[in-house]
Formats: sequence, C-alpha cells, structure tokens
Amino acid sequence: QVQLVESGGGLVQPGGSLNLSCAISGSIFSGDVMAWYRQAPAKQRELVAYITNGGNTNYADSAKGRFTVSRGSAKNMVYLQMNSLKPEDTAVYYCKLRRAWGDDYWGQGTQVTVSS
Repeated sequence: QVQLVESGGGLVQPGGSLNLSCAISGSIFSGDVMAWYRQAPAKQRELVAYITNGGNTNYADSAKGRFTVSRGSAKNMVYLQMNSLKPEDTAVYYCKLRRAWGDDYWGQGTQVTVSS
C-alpha cells in the first residue's frame, strides 16, 4: 500500500518561507506524477504545483515565481519550497501521487498558517 507523509508546515510571518516535504513509500514509476494541493477553510482543494517522474513541473498562477516543487535524489521525496508567503497561502497542504494508470494516493496534509 502506498503511503504519503507530509511535514514542514507551521506558522510563519508574511514574507517568510517554508519548505514542505512529502515522503512516498514504495516505488515511483515512469508516468507517475507527484503534486501539491492545498485547501483553505470553506474553499475547494486546489492544485498548487506538480512534478512528473521526468522532472517536468507546472504551477498554479498563485504559486508562480514564489514556490518551487522538486524531487529528492532518492526520487521518493517531493518538496515544495514556498517563499514570499502571504496570508492567503494559509491552508492545509496535501501531497498526492498519481500513478500512470490513474490511481491517486493522498497524504494526511500539513497545516501552513501565514500570519503576523
């Protein structure tokens, strides 16, 4: 069974930075995609960024220029470096693995709060 565990969330002041980590158990296959989503209170879950097994990345407009998604050398770690954080970035951040054949696996989420 695939498991994803996020870490690195917390309370940060506006303009600050956080680096979220996602540890994925099991192997990563060609065609898999690793993504970060977030869900703010009373809002729908939204895509923040994703990275393919080949290293291609894509970002939501709200994340472009501030966030960077990357893979670890072990390939089963995914990171989200978040800079210049704003109060509107406050949300629970989730890691997701989409298998090439369509199965999705989610982590339990990590809270990010941006507040002075």
